[in-house]
Formats: sequence, C-alpha cells, structure tokens
Amino acid sequence: MKTDIILCGVGGQGILSIATVIGEAAMNENLYIKQAEVHGMSQRGGDVQSNLRLSSEPIASDLIALGGADVIISMEPMEALRYLPYLKREGWIITSSAPFVNIPNYPDMEAVRAELAGIEHVVALDIEQMAKDNGVPRSANIILLGAAQKALGLEYHKLEQAVRRIFSRKGEAVVEANIKALALGRAAQG
Repeated sequence: MKTDIILCGVGGQGILSIATVIGEAAMNENLYIKQAEVHGMSQRGGDVQSNLRLSSEPIASDLIALGGADVIISMEPMEALRYLPYLKREGWIITSSAPFVNIPNYPDMEAVRAELAGIEHVVALDIEQMAKDNGVPRSANIILLGAAQKALGLEYHKLEQAVRRIFSRKGEAVVEANIKALALGRAAQG
C-alpha cells in the first residue's frame, strides 16, 4: 500500500487537523508516514500546503514528485487546481466547492468549476454549507476528510478512532460533532 496525498487550503481552515487524523489512522494501520513541512501557516488566510506520504514499506523522501500524488484534499477549489501538476492521471481530487476569496484577483468561479469538471476523478462538496446545515459548523474540514476516506485507502473505523483520540481533549461534544462530520463526508462521497 502506498498513498501520496497533497493537503491544501488557506490558513485557519483545518488542514493540519486533517493531516493529524490521517497520520494517526495510518499509524494505527501500522503504515509508515512522512510529512513535509507545511507552508504558509504564519498568517491566517495565507495558502497552506503539505505533502503526506503513507506506505506499508519505508519511505525515503517526504516530498511528492510532479505527477506522483494519488489524492489532493483541498479546503478551497482554486488551491486544488494550483497543485494539479502533482496529481497522477488516475488520481483523485477531493475539494470544497465553495471558494475562500482572500485575494483581490481571485479567478472567476465559473472558470474554476469548469476546470474541475474536466478532471475525471473529482469529488466537490459544499462542505461549509453541509457543516452549517447539520449543526457542525466548525467541522467542515472533517466532512472533507470523510469524503476522502475511500481515495485514501484507510479503514473508516481507523479514521473514526483517530478523530476520537485527537479531539478528546476538547470534550465529548467536539468529538461527537467531528464523528458526525466524518460520517456526513463519507455518505456524501458515495
């Protein structure tokens, strides 16, 4: 088993929480894991990107080569397209469909949607709206993680266990909100 993942979005959207949950679940499946340095975190609203590599064999490098990513998980649709050169032909993009407009020259959303529609394996969900509609407004990132579960090749119950452990220090209500969010994403992904 080998899965190379690019996580991307905007600072403050929960990319690190997604990486932490995936890492914990991978370790619980006895996989090797490497994560590259996360960039852009010094400022809320700045772009954030991380390489996360999982494998049943030892991993030499923490960086993913162009054309080497199996999955792009993006909290923001334009950010998903920014890392498209890293995606394998048969790779998956799991992204939020709603933009986080933090720059004055944000591209036309119809152009962004059209480009995403031209890619074979894309799951695009309005995770922010799903989170609000289901009473888990602070868990949109975990909805996205649930939608990515099959593409990641990780067992769902291992992700659920990781969510429980990682969020346990924040109290049972936060744990249950994130478990609900994970299930919502899994159900939406099909």
